Amino acid sequence: MTTTRRGLLAGSAAVAVGAALNAPAAQAQTRNSSGKKPTVVLVHGAFADASGWNGVASRLICDGYPVIAPPNPLRSVASDSAYLAGILATLSGPLVLVAHSYGGIVVTNAATGNPNVKALVYVAAFVPDQGETLLGLQTKYPGSRLSEAALDFRPYGEGLVDGYIKKELFHDVFAGDLPKATTDLMWAGQRPADVRTLGEPSGAPAWKTIPSWYLVGSDDQVLPPAAQRFMARRAGAHTFEADTSHVAMIAKPAATVALIKRAAG
Repeated sequence: MTTTRRGLLAGSAAVAVGAALNAPAAQAQTRNSSGKKPTVVLVHGAFADASGWNGVASRLICDGYPVIAPPNPLRSVASDSAYLAGILATLSGPLVLVAHSYGGIVVTNAATGNPNVKALVYVAAFVPDQGETLLGLQTKYPGSRLSEAALDFRPYGEGLVDGYIKKELFHDVFAGDLPKATTDLMWAGQRPADVRTLGEPSGAPAWKTIPSWYLVGSDDQVLPPAAQRFMARRAGAHTFEADTSHVAMIAKPAATVALIKRAAG
């Protein structure tokens, strides 16, 4: 059953964890018989890189969780998913996969069939069913400001095009609750996605067999909150909300960590 809690937004991790523990949801049993904590795999989305997880990763590492934040190639749904699946195959013990934005479609495909993956955590992320596309889910409900007009398109080979968010729109569209100085650096280092990813259909979804959690960004200007709630509800995810932009893991790292810990058991 999907449960929504706005109390997860407390300013400290301790309060956020307390709010999360009030949710009547069964926790995933991710620790092995020795009591070792699961490895947390943090997967970034488009227009970003793994550094966006730094605030989350540092907290998890301090709390004794093994953490890996691999690069997401952002070339195609199939190849990116295969790349991540290959990384996951090298990791032993229980895994908790945490995805942001486009990373959601990647983990949804990469985790399928991997018995070590015990929980999926989606942070303002896409949670597609089989055959669905990013563009279809992003436009299912009104509210996204990440339109074609917001993007710069740059060819990088014959018939190949990358999409970047325009500098003048990056802050307000992508990360409106972060300082402008921070988003200027994020824009300068943004990693584009091949535009073919927008229309590439997703495969068999791991969330149909693996417990999932979802953090909705209620002020998200990229992926409409209504779309996030729809996907979370459909997946049966234990759902919480944060009053934040699309980059919830940067703006609300304590709340994000609290949700990951909940999923980790």
